[in-house]
Formats: sequence, structure tokens, C-alpha cells
Amino acid sequence: MPFVSIRLAGTATKDQKSAIVADVTQSLVTRLGKNPAAVQIVIEEVSLENYGAGGILIADRDAPQPQPEFKPQEDAHAESSQ
Repeated sequence: MPFVSIRLAGTATKDQKSAIVADVTQSLVTRLGKNPAAVQIVIEEVSLENYGAGGILIADRDAPQPQPEFKPQEDAHAESSQ
């Protein structure tokens, strides 16, 4: 009996999860000849606040970063007023 565990960072809709279950089940039937009734699939959604990579939380990595304040530069081609 195949048991498949899928972890998703973030969330998916019920329709998306239903399609994943159907696709994975069909793949095991086609590729391994498994009985679709025997295929068990668990989808676990992991909050982006509970998942980190590269030393930071995914929620922090994907959050909009503050933009530096815009400061116009002097025009090097402008005539000086001296």
C-alpha cells in the first residue's frame, strides 16, 4: 500500500489539493501498477512562519523589503553658478 506525504510551504486551495491527490494517485497506478484504492496521500501545509531556509524564515524572505529613500543626484552636466 503506497503512502505519500507531501509538505507544502504555504497553503493551497481544496481544488488544488484534490488535483494533486488525483495526479499522484494516477502516477502510482500508471508507473507502479498500484491499486488506486490502496494509495494514501497526506498533504501537510507548513506555515511560512514555521519554515526557514538559508538562516531566515521564508515569511521574512518573501516579505516586501523597505525601499531606500530616493535622493536625486547632482547633474554633472549642469552649468555651475560660480
